[in-house]
Amino acid sequence: MSTVPLLPLRDELFLLCHNDDTGQPHIHRRALALGMAGAVLIDLFLAGRIALTDTTGDAGPAGGQRIRPHLDRPVGDLIADTALTSVRYADPVPTVRGWLAWFADDLYERARAGLHAGGILHRATRRRLAGLARTETYLATDTKWAVVARARLRYLAAGRDQPDNHTAALAGLVAVLGLTEHLYLGEDTTTLTAHLRAIAAQHHRPVRDITAAVDAAVGDLATATYR
Repeated sequence: MSTVPLLPLRDELFLLCHNDDTGQPHIHRRALALGMAGAVLIDLFLAGRIALTDTTGDAGPAGGQRIRPHLDRPVGDLIADTALTSVRYADPVPTVRGWLAWFADDLYERARAGLHAGGILHRATRRRLAGLARTETYLATDTKWAVVARARLRYLAAGRDQPDNHTAALAGLVAVLGLTEHLYLGEDTTTLTAHLRAIAAQHHRPVRDITAAVDAAVGDLATATYR
């Protein structure tokens, strides 16, 4: 495997959710933002910064758990530390579902700006309608970031790697966002999605709970479009 350093989960999701050649998103931006908000929360949990308090019981709705700070120490990442501050000073203590909806509001733009500032994305101009119309988009400066993320998921799905916390969490988020068909792994999408969900199901319970809350929030978003 490559020694390319891991990006935060939200950034890997952002890159996997966009076409490498056109920069166009594969899914609705709001759905992606909800997924990235979940990714931020998972990264904070894996870093030991937050914990979930289950106030609903095992039969409670996805996302009913409340988020509490666990370790009052910055992560060193602007978006993650903003999220941590929001949890620390929230009154009342936020539920996972409520926090996801709130934090996702402008997360797409913030994540894109951070990737652009870090040199991972660059702004490009595309011409359409025989050059009469121009639109701006953002493209990866190097496809290695998305390629390596896809490769980790491929090795995981093929049983060639043991699930690490980061990649197992990515597998769950990719599955609930419906991104498996855009991984270009040449496998049956339904089978691959089920496999990634099974891998994610072995994760820490709080990670599973956050992923389930993302799944439910995205489902609500899809339902709302038909009302």
